Amino acid sequence: MPRGYHFAAALLRGIAWTMVKKDWHGAENLPKEGAFLAVSNHVTYADPVTFAHFLYNNGYAPRFLAKSQLFTMPVIGWVVKALDQIPVYRGTSKAMEAVDDGISFLERGQCITIFPEGTLTRDPNLWPMVGRTGAARMALQTGVPVIPVAQWGAQRLLGRYGKVLKPIPRKKVTVVAGPAIDLDDLRGKPLTNDVLREATDRIMATLTRMVEQLRGEPAPAVPYDMRKQGA
Repeated sequence: MPRGYHFAAALLRGIAWTMVKKDWHGAENLPKEGAFLAVSNHVTYADPVTFAHFLYNNGYAPRFLAKSQLFTMPVIGWVVKALDQIPVYRGTSKAMEAVDDGISFLERGQCITIFPEGTLTRDPNLWPMVGRTGAARMALQTGVPVIPVAQWGAQRLLGRYGKVLKPIPRKKVTVVAGPAIDLDDLRGKPLTNDVLREATDRIMATLTRMVEQLRGEPAPAVPYDMRKQGA
């Protein structure tokens, strides 16, 4: 654990406690030991805090793959560095280094957290969209379990692309961890585009079903695809 991790985590946890009513479920599905990959849907910039809060309170020290710009921001930059997070240099030749770093952490028995969509959902109604293959690559290359963690409600605290928090009154945020996603038939296969896409689609389909349960309504039959929409 890097120096400053627990201090930064306690600071964020204290701030989150003043703003969020916790509605947490499924901790029994989190592995009792060993590395694992936790994946979640992504609606708002507040998601990493509620996601990490859930895992940290259940005894894990999660590492996120976070966009590199965060590491140079005042205050936030100090926090993500103290928490030993992994920078992602989007749109550059160094982008894949984040996946390699994540694999290295997993091989050392750590918990890696990732939003498989790679960015905030572009779906107009905030449903999970088509994911990117980085999470699947890390899971299949290392063999670690993939734990889906669906969440809903953080968007009431901070809207999508929002910059102003709405902490009063405290917002109910529901976070649910589900059983590990079954990827056993794909493990050991060459990591072709088809294999990675199949694993990614299973991850996103699982998260979508869980979000449907949280919202009490069906998701679109066809998930939003940034590549096809030109977003």
